[in-house]
Amino acid sequence: MRSPRLVLSLFALAGAIATGATAASGADPGIGAKTILLGGTSPLSGPASAYASVARGADAYFKYVNARGGVNGRTITYKYVDDAYNPAQTVPATRQLVEQDKVFAIFNSLGTEHNVATRDYLNQMKVPQLFVASGATTFGRDHKRYPYTIGFQPSYQAEGWIYGRYLARTKPGAKIAVLLQNDDYGKDLLAGLRQGIARSKVKIIAAEGYEVTATDVQSQVAKLKASGANTLALFATPKFAIQGYVFANRLGWRPLVLNNAVSSASNIMTLASEGNTNKVVENSVSIVFLKDPTDAKWRADAAMKLYRTILAKYARGANAKDVYHVYGMAVAHETVRVLKATGKTPTRAAVLAQMRMLSDASNPFLLPGIAVRTSGTERFPIEQALLQRWSEGSWTSFGGLWGYRSG
Repeated sequence: MRSPRLVLSLFALAGAIATGATAASGADPGIGAKTILLGGTSPLSGPASAYASVARGADAYFKYVNARGGVNGRTITYKYVDDAYNPAQTVPATRQLVEQDKVFAIFNSLGTEHNVATRDYLNQMKVPQLFVASGATTFGRDHKRYPYTIGFQPSYQAEGWIYGRYLARTKPGAKIAVLLQNDDYGKDLLAGLRQGIARSKVKIIAAEGYEVTATDVQSQVAKLKASGANTLALFATPKFAIQGYVFANRLGWRPLVLNNAVSSASNIMTLASEGNTNKVVENSVSIVFLKDPTDAKWRADAAMKLYRTILAKYARGANAKDVYHVYGMAVAHETVRVLKATGKTPTRAAVLAQMRMLSDASNPFLLPGIAVRTSGTERFPIEQALLQRWSEGSWTSFGGLWGYRSG
């Protein structure tokens, strides 16, 4: 027969185990006594698998933070799953992360249609859809309807507007042909471009869309060349942006190319260059808001040194020249700031409050002068960027910062 003292000790031990296994009574899902569980989807396979490095970069940064004590005594576990850039896979994967894995927040999920497909569900469940990896204008504009959703990168509308204003100032006779993904992502960029060239002599004379499931865009590029345009806007993900360059070159077309930021990483541009045989790539213009690890000006920069150290230790074998890793670290850095600001025990409500008052002018992975800011009425974290030009195998930024506030 057990003694009363032994029985009491067993009960105490069971209580201690239960307390250690879960957070304090009443804590939100995903918050353990020593852990924070974040989840998200990423195209680890499929037509947009080049973006897998966004999730890898974020994961590496979280591991770096964990090695230094984590967030207010808790380490971050980031579970990201493959959706193959297919919204039909994004939805069940997100539901599993929320309902089975019990994540605290959905973080950094990539893709416009993919995040739109899960937004209603996440807001109904009051799960933060934190720093959506898409620049679709809706993720900032529609914050009143979807308060638990927020983006991070400059809006596609802002990006398109910058290209339009640049052409209006420097190439007033430009005739633009546009290759765009046939969804809100491509349409947002096109709308911004139209806004930027308004009241100028620059004209959009042709636009051809493509579906994500398409094999190639050869016919679209041929039609765009036939329009007589002298400027080509590539509002496309890496696979199709590369094809845009390749098919234009094969057709003997030499337009000025505006390549959207989501496809302008140096490793993507190098692939499009086809061993320096594709001259269409030369003098391409894009925007930049992150420090580029291939840019010599950042070689001795403390943040870029840290970036390379983190990647080498926590994402072994990853390509340090891939700027999408930098994007992942930039957004992870901001997430750590948000979680620290929520206090000793993070809550989803506290994250929601932080989303309304972001103020960070010192994210080390962003270009100097670019700040992360929101308010109760303004939910676009980053709306500043520089222009950059591709020349002889690398990007060089030029001009001053462009600022835009989405309406």
